[in-house]
Amino acid sequence: MFRPLSIFIGTRYTRAKRRNRFVSFISMTSMIGLALGVLAMIVVLSVMNGFQREMSSRILGMVPHATIVGVNPIDDWKPVAAAAMKNPEVTAAVPFTEMEGMLSYKGTMQPIQVSGVDPALEGQVSIVAKHIVQGSLEALKPGEFGVVIGQITARRFRLNVGDKITLIVPEVSNAPGGITPRMQRLNVVGVFKVGAELDGTMALIHMADAAQMQRWEPNQVQSVRLAVKDLYAAPQVSNDIATGLGAAYKADDWTHTQGSLFSAMKMEKTMIGLLLLMIVAVAAFNIIATLIMVVNDKGADIAILRTIGATPRQIMAIFVVQGTVIGIVGTLIGGVLGVIAALNVSQIVGWIERVSGQHIFSSDVYFVSNLPSELQGADVALICTAGFVMSFLATVYPAWRAAKIEPAHALRYS
Repeated sequence: MFRPLSIFIGTRYTRAKRRNRFVSFISMTSMIGLALGVLAMIVVLSVMNGFQREMSSRILGMVPHATIVGVNPIDDWKPVAAAAMKNPEVTAAVPFTEMEGMLSYKGTMQPIQVSGVDPALEGQVSIVAKHIVQGSLEALKPGEFGVVIGQITARRFRLNVGDKITLIVPEVSNAPGGITPRMQRLNVVGVFKVGAELDGTMALIHMADAAQMQRWEPNQVQSVRLAVKDLYAAPQVSNDIATGLGAAYKADDWTHTQGSLFSAMKMEKTMIGLLLLMIVAVAAFNIIATLIMVVNDKGADIAILRTIGATPRQIMAIFVVQGTVIGIVGTLIGGVLGVIAALNVSQIVGWIERVSGQHIFSSDVYFVSNLPSELQGADVALICTAGFVMSFLATVYPAWRAAKIEPAHALRYS
Protein backbone atom coordinates (compact mmCIF):
# COMPACT_ATOMS: atom_id res chain seq x y z
CA MET A 1 0.00 0.00 0.00
CA PHE A 2 1.34 3.42 -0.96
CA ARG A 3 2.04 5.95 1.79
CA PRO A 4 0.13 9.28 1.63
CA LEU A 5 3.36 11.18 0.81
CA SER A 6 3.91 9.09 -2.33
CA ILE A 7 0.30 9.52 -3.43
CA PHE A 8 0.39 13.28 -2.79
CA ILE A 9 3.60 13.89 -4.74
CA GLY A 10 2.72 11.40 -7.51
CA THR A 11 -0.65 13.06 -8.21
CA ARG A 12 0.96 16.51 -7.93
CA TYR A 13 3.53 15.56 -10.60
CA THR A 14 0.66 14.43 -12.83
CA ARG A 15 -1.11 17.81 -12.56
CA ALA A 16 1.95 20.07 -12.47
CA LYS A 17 3.19 21.99 -15.49
CA ARG A 18 6.65 20.83 -16.46
CA ARG A 19 9.59 22.84 -17.66
CA ASN A 20 9.91 20.41 -20.55
CA ARG A 21 6.84 20.88 -22.74
CA PHE A 22 7.75 17.83 -24.79
CA VAL A 23 7.36 15.67 -21.68
CA SER A 24 3.91 17.17 -21.07
CA PHE A 25 2.97 16.51 -24.69
CA ILE A 26 4.08 12.86 -24.53
CA SER A 27 2.19 12.41 -21.26
CA MET A 28 -0.98 13.76 -22.84
CA THR A 29 -0.61 11.64 -25.98
CA SER A 30 -0.10 8.54 -23.79
CA MET A 31 -3.39 9.24 -22.06
CA ILE A 32 -5.19 9.94 -25.34
CA GLY A 33 -3.69 6.85 -26.99
CA LEU A 34 -4.82 4.65 -24.13
CA ALA A 35 -8.32 6.16 -24.25
CA LEU A 36 -8.57 5.60 -28.02
CA GLY A 37 -7.36 2.02 -27.68
CA VAL A 38 -9.94 1.21 -25.02
CA LEU A 39 -12.67 3.00 -27.00
CA ALA A 40 -11.81 1.08 -30.19
CA MET A 41 -11.83 -2.28 -28.40
CA ILE A 42 -15.21 -1.66 -26.78
CA VAL A 43 -16.85 -0.48 -30.01
CA VAL A 44 -15.40 -3.18 -32.27
CA LEU A 45 -16.17 -6.05 -29.89
CA SER A 46 -19.69 -4.70 -29.35
CA VAL A 47 -20.25 -4.61 -33.11
CA MET A 48 -18.95 -8.17 -33.42
CA ASN A 49 -21.33 -9.21 -30.62
CA GLY A 50 -24.13 -7.53 -32.56
CA PHE A 51 -23.30 -9.38 -35.77
CA GLN A 52 -23.12 -12.67 -33.87
CA ARG A 53 -26.50 -11.97 -32.26
CA GLU A 54 -28.07 -11.17 -35.63
CA MET A 55 -26.60 -14.27 -37.26
CA SER A 56 -27.70 -16.44 -34.33
CA SER A 57 -31.27 -15.14 -34.31
CA ARG A 58 -31.68 -15.42 -38.07
CA ILE A 59 -29.86 -18.66 -38.84
CA LEU A 60 -30.92 -20.55 -35.71
CA GLY A 61 -34.41 -19.15 -36.17
CA MET A 62 -34.57 -21.00 -39.48
CA VAL A 63 -32.60 -24.23 -39.00
CA PRO A 64 -33.68 -26.82 -36.40
CA HIS A 65 -32.30 -26.46 -32.89
CA ALA A 66 -32.45 -30.25 -32.73
CA THR A 67 -34.22 -33.15 -34.46
CA ILE A 68 -35.26 -36.64 -33.45
CA VAL A 69 -34.65 -38.61 -36.65
CA GLY A 70 -36.23 -41.97 -37.35
CA VAL A 71 -33.98 -44.73 -38.65
CA ASN A 72 -36.95 -45.45 -40.93
CA PRO A 73 -39.70 -42.99 -41.92
CA ILE A 74 -41.83 -42.13 -38.89
CA ASP A 75 -45.42 -43.30 -39.38
CA ASP A 76 -46.92 -41.23 -36.56
CA TRP A 77 -44.89 -38.25 -35.39
CA LYS A 78 -47.27 -37.17 -32.60
CA PRO A 79 -46.16 -39.76 -29.96
CA VAL A 80 -42.54 -38.75 -30.63
CA ALA A 81 -43.45 -35.09 -30.21
CA ALA A 82 -45.36 -35.86 -27.01
CA ALA A 83 -42.33 -37.68 -25.59
CA ALA A 84 -40.09 -34.75 -26.52
CA MET A 85 -42.41 -32.21 -24.89
CA LYS A 86 -42.00 -33.98 -21.54
CA ASN A 87 -38.48 -32.55 -21.41
CA PRO A 88 -38.68 -29.14 -19.69
CA GLU A 89 -36.08 -27.67 -22.07
CA VAL A 90 -38.26 -28.32 -25.14
CA THR A 91 -40.67 -25.53 -26.11
CA ALA A 92 -42.10 -27.02 -29.33
CA ALA A 93 -42.00 -30.22 -31.41
CA VAL A 94 -43.29 -30.39 -35.00
CA PRO A 95 -43.01 -32.79 -37.99
CA PHE A 96 -40.07 -32.25 -40.31
CA THR A 97 -38.54 -33.79 -43.44
CA GLU A 98 -35.31 -32.62 -45.02
CA MET A 99 -33.99 -33.32 -48.51
CA GLU A 100 -31.06 -32.16 -50.59
CA GLY A 101 -31.53 -31.47 -54.26
CA MET A 102 -31.06 -29.10 -57.17
CA LEU A 103 -33.33 -26.35 -58.46
CA SER A 104 -33.47 -26.00 -62.24
CA TYR A 105 -34.92 -23.10 -64.21
CA LYS A 106 -34.29 -22.34 -67.88
CA GLY A 107 -30.98 -24.18 -67.94
CA THR A 108 -29.68 -22.67 -64.69
CA MET A 109 -29.22 -24.89 -61.65
CA GLN A 110 -28.32 -24.42 -57.99
CA PRO A 111 -28.12 -26.74 -54.96
CA ILE A 112 -30.90 -26.38 -52.41
CA GLN A 113 -31.83 -27.69 -48.98
CA VAL A 114 -35.55 -28.53 -49.02
CA SER A 115 -37.55 -28.68 -45.80
CA GLY A 116 -40.88 -30.48 -45.70
CA VAL A 117 -43.01 -28.71 -43.09
CA ASP A 118 -46.53 -28.34 -41.75
CA PRO A 119 -47.37 -24.66 -42.44
CA ALA A 120 -49.82 -24.54 -39.54
CA LEU A 121 -47.17 -25.61 -37.01
CA GLU A 122 -43.98 -24.17 -38.50
CA GLY A 123 -44.36 -20.86 -36.66
CA GLN A 124 -43.72 -22.66 -33.36
CA VAL A 125 -40.13 -23.50 -34.33
CA SER A 126 -39.20 -21.08 -37.13
CA ILE A 127 -39.20 -17.37 -37.90
CA VAL A 128 -39.83 -17.89 -41.62
CA ALA A 129 -43.51 -16.87 -41.48
CA LYS A 130 -42.48 -13.46 -40.08
CA HIS A 131 -40.11 -12.87 -42.98
CA ILE A 132 -42.31 -13.66 -45.98
CA VAL A 133 -42.02 -10.79 -48.48
CA GLN A 134 -44.18 -12.30 -51.24
CA GLY A 135 -47.03 -14.80 -51.02
CA SER A 136 -47.55 -16.73 -47.79
CA LEU A 137 -46.45 -19.87 -45.99
CA GLU A 138 -50.08 -20.96 -45.64
CA ALA A 139 -50.23 -21.28 -49.44
CA LEU A 140 -48.36 -24.58 -49.11
CA LYS A 141 -51.12 -27.16 -49.61
CA PRO A 142 -50.71 -30.95 -49.67
CA GLY A 143 -50.71 -32.34 -53.20
CA GLU A 144 -50.27 -28.95 -54.90
CA PHE A 145 -46.44 -29.01 -54.80
CA GLY A 146 -46.02 -25.39 -53.81
CA VAL A 147 -42.64 -24.07 -52.71
CA VAL A 148 -41.47 -21.09 -50.65
CA ILE A 149 -38.00 -19.94 -51.69
CA GLY A 150 -35.50 -17.39 -50.39
CA GLN A 151 -35.09 -13.95 -51.92
CA ILE A 152 -31.57 -14.67 -53.19
CA THR A 153 -32.86 -17.74 -55.04
CA ALA A 154 -35.78 -15.73 -56.43
CA ARG A 155 -33.42 -13.02 -57.71
CA ARG A 156 -30.98 -15.53 -59.18
CA PHE A 157 -33.71 -17.19 -61.24
CA ARG A 158 -35.82 -14.01 -61.59
CA LEU A 159 -38.82 -15.77 -60.09
CA ASN A 160 -42.05 -14.36 -58.71
CA VAL A 161 -45.05 -15.91 -57.00
CA GLY A 162 -46.88 -18.05 -59.58
CA ASP A 163 -43.78 -19.08 -61.54
CA LYS A 164 -42.80 -22.74 -61.83
CA ILE A 165 -39.41 -24.30 -61.13
CA THR A 166 -38.08 -27.86 -61.25
CA LEU A 167 -36.75 -29.65 -58.18
CA ILE A 168 -34.37 -32.57 -58.76
CA VAL A 169 -33.71 -34.97 -55.89
CA PRO A 170 -31.71 -38.22 -55.86
CA GLU A 171 -33.63 -41.49 -55.69
CA VAL A 172 -32.19 -44.90 -54.89
CA SER A 173 -32.92 -47.39 -57.70
CA ASN A 174 -31.69 -50.58 -59.33
CA ALA A 175 -30.08 -48.60 -62.14
CA PRO A 176 -26.29 -48.68 -62.63
CA GLY A 177 -24.77 -46.50 -59.94
CA GLY A 178 -27.77 -47.06 -57.64
CA ILE A 179 -29.12 -43.50 -57.86
CA THR A 180 -31.36 -41.83 -60.44
CA PRO A 181 -32.66 -38.25 -60.44
CA ARG A 182 -36.31 -37.66 -59.61
CA MET A 183 -37.80 -34.43 -60.96
CA GLN A 184 -40.83 -32.55 -59.73
CA ARG A 185 -42.33 -29.29 -60.99
CA LEU A 186 -43.00 -26.86 -58.16
CA ASN A 187 -45.15 -23.74 -58.07
CA VAL A 188 -43.63 -20.74 -56.27
CA VAL A 189 -46.17 -19.64 -53.64
CA GLY A 190 -43.96 -17.49 -51.43
CA VAL A 191 -40.61 -15.74 -51.03
CA PHE A 192 -38.87 -15.18 -47.69
CA LYS A 193 -36.02 -12.88 -46.67
CA VAL A 194 -34.27 -13.48 -43.34
CA GLY A 195 -31.14 -11.57 -44.33
CA ALA A 196 -28.71 -14.47 -44.22
CA GLU A 197 -27.09 -17.02 -46.51
CA LEU A 198 -30.15 -19.22 -46.07
CA ASP A 199 -32.01 -16.90 -48.46
CA GLY A 200 -30.09 -18.64 -51.25
CA THR A 201 -29.78 -22.20 -49.96
CA MET A 202 -33.13 -23.11 -48.40
CA ALA A 203 -36.65 -23.82 -49.66
CA LEU A 204 -39.83 -25.09 -48.00
CA ILE A 205 -42.53 -27.44 -49.29
CA HIS A 206 -45.45 -29.19 -47.60
CA MET A 207 -44.44 -32.31 -45.65
CA ALA A 208 -47.00 -34.41 -47.56
CA ASP A 209 -45.40 -33.37 -50.87
CA ALA A 210 -41.98 -34.22 -49.44
CA ALA A 211 -43.28 -37.67 -48.45
CA GLN A 212 -44.66 -38.23 -51.96
CA MET A 213 -41.33 -37.27 -53.53
CA GLN A 214 -39.64 -39.82 -51.26
CA ARG A 215 -42.33 -42.41 -52.19
CA TRP A 216 -43.53 -42.59 -48.60
CA GLU A 217 -47.05 -42.60 -47.22
CA PRO A 218 -48.56 -39.07 -47.05
CA ASN A 219 -48.44 -38.95 -43.23
CA GLN A 220 -44.85 -40.19 -42.92
CA VAL A 221 -42.04 -37.82 -41.96
CA GLN A 222 -38.29 -38.09 -41.56
CA SER A 223 -38.01 -36.52 -38.10
CA VAL A 224 -39.51 -34.37 -35.37
CA ARG A 225 -38.04 -30.89 -35.13
CA LEU A 226 -37.48 -29.42 -31.67
CA ALA A 227 -37.18 -25.88 -30.36
CA VAL A 228 -35.31 -25.61 -27.06
CA LYS A 229 -34.88 -22.88 -24.45
CA ASP A 230 -31.09 -23.07 -24.26
CA LEU A 231 -29.41 -23.54 -27.65
CA TYR A 232 -26.25 -24.87 -26.07
CA ALA A 233 -28.24 -27.55 -24.27
CA ALA A 234 -29.69 -28.85 -27.56
CA PRO A 235 -27.16 -31.71 -28.01
CA GLN A 236 -27.79 -33.11 -24.53
CA VAL A 237 -31.56 -32.62 -24.72
CA SER A 238 -31.93 -34.33 -28.10
CA ASN A 239 -29.66 -37.21 -27.06
CA ASP A 240 -31.69 -37.79 -23.90
CA ILE A 241 -34.96 -37.84 -25.86
CA ALA A 242 -33.63 -40.16 -28.58
CA THR A 243 -32.19 -42.53 -25.97
CA GLY A 244 -35.55 -42.66 -24.21
CA LEU A 245 -37.36 -43.48 -27.46
CA GLY A 246 -35.10 -46.43 -28.27
CA ALA A 247 -32.83 -47.65 -31.05
CA ALA A 248 -35.30 -46.66 -33.79
CA TYR A 249 -34.41 -43.00 -33.29
CA LYS A 250 -31.25 -40.91 -33.31
CA ALA A 251 -30.53 -37.30 -32.39
CA ASP A 252 -29.19 -34.43 -34.46
CA ASP A 253 -28.72 -30.77 -33.55
CA TRP A 254 -27.59 -27.39 -34.87
CA THR A 255 -23.97 -27.83 -33.76
CA HIS A 256 -23.48 -30.43 -36.51
CA THR A 257 -24.67 -28.10 -39.28
CA GLN A 258 -23.88 -24.60 -38.01
CA GLY A 259 -21.36 -25.19 -35.21
CA SER A 260 -18.32 -24.46 -37.38
CA LEU A 261 -19.77 -21.06 -38.36
CA PHE A 262 -20.24 -19.97 -34.76
CA SER A 263 -16.84 -21.36 -33.75
CA ALA A 264 -15.28 -19.30 -36.55
CA MET A 265 -17.10 -16.15 -35.39
CA LYS A 266 -15.92 -16.74 -31.82
CA MET A 267 -12.32 -17.21 -32.97
CA GLU A 268 -12.57 -14.10 -35.15
CA LYS A 269 -13.72 -12.04 -32.17
CA THR A 270 -10.82 -13.37 -30.08
CA MET A 271 -8.21 -12.61 -32.74
CA ILE A 272 -9.51 -9.09 -33.44
CA GLY A 273 -9.61 -8.45 -29.69
CA LEU A 274 -5.95 -9.45 -29.39
CA LEU A 275 -4.99 -7.22 -32.32
CA LEU A 276 -6.81 -4.25 -30.81
CA LEU A 277 -5.13 -4.98 -27.49
CA MET A 278 -1.87 -4.11 -29.23
CA ILE A 279 -3.12 -0.51 -29.50
CA VAL A 280 -3.49 -0.42 -25.73
CA ALA A 281 -0.03 -1.97 -25.37
CA VAL A 282 1.51 0.75 -27.56
CA ALA A 283 -0.13 3.41 -25.38
CA ALA A 284 1.31 1.65 -22.32
CA PHE A 285 4.79 1.81 -23.87
CA ASN A 286 4.24 5.55 -24.26
CA ILE A 287 3.66 5.71 -20.51
CA ILE A 288 7.08 4.09 -20.02
CA ALA A 289 8.70 6.74 -22.24
CA THR A 290 6.82 9.51 -20.44
CA LEU A 291 7.89 8.39 -16.99
CA ILE A 292 11.53 7.92 -18.02
CA MET A 293 11.59 11.52 -19.26
CA VAL A 294 9.85 12.70 -16.08
CA VAL A 295 12.44 10.87 -13.97
CA ASN A 296 15.22 12.62 -15.89
CA ASP A 297 13.40 15.94 -15.55
CA LYS A 298 12.83 15.52 -11.80
CA GLY A 299 16.32 14.27 -10.89
CA ALA A 300 16.97 17.20 -8.55
CA ASP A 301 13.60 16.77 -6.84
CA ILE A 302 14.31 13.10 -6.30
CA ALA A 303 17.71 13.91 -4.80
CA ILE A 304 16.19 16.45 -2.39
CA LEU A 305 13.50 13.99 -1.30
CA ARG A 306 16.14 11.33 -0.70
CA THR A 307 18.25 13.82 1.27
CA ILE A 308 15.39 14.72 3.63
CA GLY A 309 14.69 11.06 4.34
CA ALA A 310 12.52 9.58 1.58
CA THR A 311 13.25 5.88 1.04
CA PRO A 312 13.83 4.31 -2.39
CA ARG A 313 10.50 2.56 -1.97
CA GLN A 314 8.72 5.89 -1.49
CA ILE A 315 10.45 7.34 -4.56
CA MET A 316 9.41 4.32 -6.58
CA ALA A 317 5.83 4.66 -5.34
CA ILE A 318 5.69 8.31 -6.46
CA PHE A 319 6.25 7.40 -10.11
CA VAL A 320 4.07 4.30 -9.92
CA VAL A 321 1.26 6.57 -8.73
CA GLN A 322 1.92 9.08 -11.51
CA GLY A 323 1.88 6.45 -14.28
CA THR A 324 -1.11 4.67 -12.78
CA VAL A 325 -3.07 7.93 -12.66
CA ILE A 326 -2.35 8.47 -16.36
CA GLY A 327 -3.53 4.91 -17.06
CA ILE A 328 -6.66 5.16 -14.93
CA VAL A 329 -7.73 8.50 -16.41
CA GLY A 330 -7.05 7.31 -19.98
CA THR A 331 -8.85 4.01 -19.43
CA LEU A 332 -11.87 5.64 -17.78
CA ILE A 333 -12.19 8.24 -20.54
CA GLY A 334 -11.90 5.53 -23.20
CA GLY A 335 -14.34 3.28 -21.32
CA VAL A 336 -17.01 5.97 -20.96
CA LEU A 337 -16.67 7.14 -24.58
CA GLY A 338 -16.56 3.52 -25.78
CA VAL A 339 -19.79 2.64 -23.98
CA ILE A 340 -21.52 5.75 -25.37
CA ALA A 341 -20.26 5.02 -28.90
CA ALA A 342 -21.22 1.32 -28.71
CA LEU A 343 -24.76 2.16 -27.59
CA ASN A 344 -25.19 4.69 -30.40
CA VAL A 345 -23.07 3.17 -33.18
CA SER A 346 -26.05 2.76 -35.54
CA GLN A 347 -26.91 6.45 -35.22
CA ILE A 348 -23.26 7.43 -35.67
CA VAL A 349 -22.95 5.35 -38.84
CA GLY A 350 -26.27 6.74 -40.09
CA TRP A 351 -25.00 10.29 -39.57
CA ILE A 352 -21.77 9.47 -41.45
CA GLU A 353 -23.82 8.03 -44.32
CA ARG A 354 -25.98 11.16 -44.49
CA VAL A 355 -22.98 13.49 -44.42
CA SER A 356 -20.88 11.51 -46.91
CA GLY A 357 -23.76 10.48 -49.15
CA GLN A 358 -22.39 6.92 -49.23
CA HIS A 359 -24.25 3.80 -48.10
CA ILE A 360 -21.75 1.92 -45.93
CA PHE A 361 -23.73 -1.23 -45.17
CA SER A 362 -25.57 -2.88 -48.04
CA SER A 363 -28.02 -5.60 -46.98
CA ASP A 364 -27.03 -7.59 -50.07
CA VAL A 365 -23.46 -7.88 -48.77
CA TYR A 366 -23.70 -7.83 -44.97
CA PHE A 367 -27.31 -9.09 -44.56
CA VAL A 368 -27.99 -6.05 -42.35
CA SER A 369 -29.00 -2.53 -43.35
CA ASN A 370 -27.57 -0.91 -40.21
CA LEU A 371 -24.65 -1.68 -37.93
CA PRO A 372 -25.74 -3.98 -35.06
CA SER A 373 -24.15 -3.57 -31.65
CA GLU A 374 -24.49 -5.48 -28.40
CA LEU A 375 -22.62 -4.06 -25.42
CA GLN A 376 -21.59 -6.76 -22.95
CA GLY A 377 -20.54 -5.77 -19.46
CA ALA A 378 -18.00 -8.60 -19.30
CA ASP A 379 -16.21 -7.22 -22.37
CA VAL A 380 -16.09 -3.70 -20.93
CA ALA A 381 -14.77 -4.97 -17.59
CA LEU A 382 -12.12 -7.13 -19.27
CA ILE A 383 -10.94 -4.31 -21.55
CA CYS A 384 -10.75 -1.75 -18.74
CA THR A 385 -8.93 -4.24 -16.50
CA ALA A 386 -6.41 -4.89 -19.29
CA GLY A 387 -5.88 -1.12 -19.61
CA PHE A 388 -5.33 -0.74 -15.86
CA VAL A 389 -2.94 -3.68 -15.64
CA MET A 390 -0.85 -2.60 -18.65
CA SER A 391 -0.65 0.94 -17.29
CA PHE A 392 0.53 -0.31 -13.91
CA LEU A 393 3.13 -2.65 -15.41
CA ALA A 394 4.41 0.22 -17.57
CA THR A 395 5.31 2.18 -14.43
CA VAL A 396 7.56 -0.46 -12.87
CA TYR A 397 10.79 0.08 -14.82
CA PRO A 398 10.81 3.93 -14.77
CA ALA A 399 9.91 3.91 -11.07
CA TRP A 400 12.72 1.44 -10.36
CA ARG A 401 15.16 3.73 -12.21
CA ALA A 402 13.99 6.68 -10.12
CA ALA A 403 14.54 4.73 -6.91
CA LYS A 404 18.13 3.95 -7.96
CA ILE A 405 19.15 7.62 -8.42
CA GLU A 406 21.94 8.64 -6.04
CA PRO A 407 21.27 12.06 -4.42
CA ALA A 408 24.87 13.27 -4.64
CA HIS A 409 25.16 12.39 -8.32
CA ALA A 410 21.82 14.01 -9.19
CA LEU A 411 22.57 17.24 -7.32
CA ARG A 412 26.04 17.50 -8.82
CA TYR A 413 24.70 17.61 -12.40
CA SER A 414 21.44 19.50 -11.82
